[in-house]
Amino acid sequence: MAIDCLLLTHPHTGELAFRSYSFSDDTPFNYLQRNNYYSLILLTQGSGELRANFATYLFAGSTLCCFGPYQPYTIQASTAVAGLVLDFHADFFCIYRHQQEVASNGILFNTIFEPPFFPVTTEAVREFAALAAVMQEEVRRQEVAQQESIVLYLKLFLLKAIRIRTAQPALGTEQNPSGREPWLLQQLQDAINTHYRHLHTAGEYADLLRVPARSLTRLVKSHYQKTLSQLITERIIMEAKRELYLTSQSVKAIAFALGFGDEYYFSRFFKKNTAVSPQFFRESVGFAKAEES
Repeated sequence: MAIDCLLLTHPHTGELAFRSYSFSDDTPFNYLQRNNYYSLILLTQGSGELRANFATYLFAGSTLCCFGPYQPYTIQASTAVAGLVLDFHADFFCIYRHQQEVASNGILFNTIFEPPFFPVTTEAVREFAALAAVMQEEVRRQEVAQQESIVLYLKLFLLKAIRIRTAQPALGTEQNPSGREPWLLQQLQDAINTHYRHLHTAGEYADLLRVPARSLTRLVKSHYQKTLSQLITERIIMEAKRELYLTSQSVKAIAFALGFGDEYYFSRFFKKNTAVSPQFFRESVGFAKAEES
């Protein structure tokens, strides 16, 4: 159940720009979410199951979840949960445009090789709650430079989260900090990030890394709770979203740059994985923001 919801809307469209609220159960998240804005969900108590993209995870205790536009997720509690939420549209604060100031992309959002959440301490929860309270007060006051003030505190919130996340070990290193598996997976991550525009199948990456496809597939599944094909898909979708938001390139040009010879096949691929078409994504999330700045 949502409590004390404070909302700012876009003056021209009337759609969500920024929102903050508290919750006392999993009602806001226990069905499939596909939103056109970013969500920071601070769970201050409880445990349960989180499903995001293609994987299922367990969480317990104080946890910060970070979801990007049209990223599918659900949170289902097994014990009583509570916490607070910050939602913001890319038109209100663009993580791509502010990447040099707040490098959250790939750390908090679009973390295809890591879970979209991480544990936080009781002290960090207090600091996050204090920052959220200031933003909520700014929404209530409705004074001059309201957006600039909220964005300032939102940046501080994100920077705090980035510092916590980067200080934590990467997924899997706790179990095997020096073995071959993490090394091979790092090679795979590098390969996907380098070749995702041209190599789209699991077999191509197995050949590139010179390992048996079956062994690589089994390793990826056990480590990431996803298949190799799903990792590749997520990387392609992540770049497609970035291009749709940041540039004025046509969908056809973006499809071609991502290795799709057929614009309509790319559109079907995008919609299958986001539930919206590339054009709808562009219209609802934003358009050519970098070129306008």
